[in-house]
Amino acid sequence: MLADYHVHSEFSDDSRETMEKQIERAIELGFDELCFTDHVDYGIKKDWDEGDIEWRGGDGMSSSASEMDPLANVNYPEYFGKILRMRETYKGKIQIRSGLEFGVQSITIPRYEDLWTKWGSELDFVPLSMHQVNNLEFWTQDFQKGKTQKEYNEEYYREILKVMKEFKHYSVLAHLDLIVRYDKNGIYPFEEVQDLIAEILKTAIADGKGIEVNTSSWHYGLKDTQPSRDILRLYKDLGGKIITIGSDAHSTTYIGDHIDDTRRILKDEIGFEQFCTFDHMVPIFHDL
Repeated sequence: MLADYHVHSEFSDDSRETMEKQIERAIELGFDELCFTDHVDYGIKKDWDEGDIEWRGGDGMSSSASEMDPLANVNYPEYFGKILRMRETYKGKIQIRSGLEFGVQSITIPRYEDLWTKWGSELDFVPLSMHQVNNLEFWTQDFQKGKTQKEYNEEYYREILKVMKEFKHYSVLAHLDLIVRYDKNGIYPFEEVQDLIAEILKTAIADGKGIEVNTSSWHYGLKDTQPSRDILRLYKDLGGKIITIGSDAHSTTYIGDHIDDTRRILKDEIGFEQFCTFDHMVPIFHDL
């Protein structure tokens, strides 16, 4: 079984790749299953039916109209409708799963509860991400500004734990140590946040949730997997079993990227024997 469980399309504000192209590339690569997980980030993005959508250039700056992207969440009726059409179009060639990447913050939990009530029945899979804290972005350094490396790392993990304790409509924790990608001070020692991460992982396990290995660590030039091998080993030692693998591909270039390497690491280095796909939020186990 080959599956890529973190893929974006034209319905994400940061991708222009069509579902068709992503699917066709996955078929070329011999994948059995593909899950679209386009972005929902309440707090910094609006839903389409709220109106007054902000538009920005693809590089985050002002640009020509043809290069502008909407700062908006998924257009849910169009998104789920197209997934249904793609399943029919590519029936017998690849299994297409329906997901959304929830960028939940503690201050936005009520919006996601409402979203789940309305659209949860359409979903196979929900990776839970932490992209901002108090609407402050990591990639712009707005969140890190004015804080020590210790302060922003600990606050990041405490916010994840806070969300997990209040919000349960998700499948796995996506790229758990994402803050590493945007930490200009280098890798913060695992030992300094190990207890916090252990509490996060214990909570996920107790709730029947899993974690994701996000293979974009390779093209971002990180020195370790994401999450790190230390986190993966800790998850396994604590009894964690639900693990998914996703490329986080925003274009066809990265569909399936380093998934074979990840499977090898999980099996040979960490000792996992299985990974998961999902059907209507229920994990399905497959041998690595």
